[in-house]
Amino acid sequence: MKKTPSPKTVKDLRAEYRFDYSKSRPNRFADTSDSSAVVVVLDPDVAEVFTTPESVNNALRALINAIPQPPKRKPARRSAS
Repeated sequence: MKKTPSPKTVKDLRAEYRFDYSKSRPNRFADTSDSSAVVVVLDPDVAEVFTTPESVNNALRALINAIPQPPKRKPARRSAS
């Protein structure tokens, strides 16, 4: 059985990885975001066409409606044993 390496201490970390938590502040943007929203980054050529979130959502909804949906299957009956 292999031994797992011991965790590094703060002294072992490079200077750029040391963080002084006493200077941290709460996220001022945390309450403003919608928890159900998903952020997607568009490529520049796509962003030129879709300039608003509404235009992206409308195009995606049209695409979803154009895709044929497979018929829903009924759940298999379980036999009483």
